[in-house]
Parts: sequence; structure tokens; C-alpha cells
Amino acid sequence: MPRAEPMWRVVRDDLRARISAGLLKPGDKLPSTRELAEQYDTSPVTVRKAVDILIEGGELLGRQGLGVFVSEKP
Repeated sequence: MPRAEPMWRVVRDDLRARISAGLLKPGDKLPSTRELAEQYDTSPVTVRKAVDILIEGGELLGRQGLGVFVSEKP
């Protein structure tokens, strides 16, 4: 029986899709980790992993004390 895709990948891919579709535009602030965890019905740790991967890839930008924002397109 195949395993389901890890939830952090689901969150990551959905956020990427929202950015690609223009639902999240450069400069837009993401909801808080807690709010995203509630939206995706998962833990804040799982959301944080997905967001951290997108930050490492340059798709999102984390600003200490301000939040996480969609990066400007290169």
C-alpha cells in the first residue's frame, strides 16, 4: 500500500501553486504559522518545515518580527 505524501509537501506545493497562480503576489504577507496550520489541519511544525523550504529556495522571504512574505520575482 503506497504511503500518502507527507503533509509538509502538500503545504509547500499548495503555497507554490498559489504563488504561481497569482493568488499570492510578490510582497504579500503569508498568514501566521498558526493560521496556516489551522487552514491545512496540520501542526505548526509541519507548516514551518514547508515555509522554511520555500524560504531556502528563495520563493518566500522571512523577516524577523514581521512575518513571511512572497519574494519578488527575479
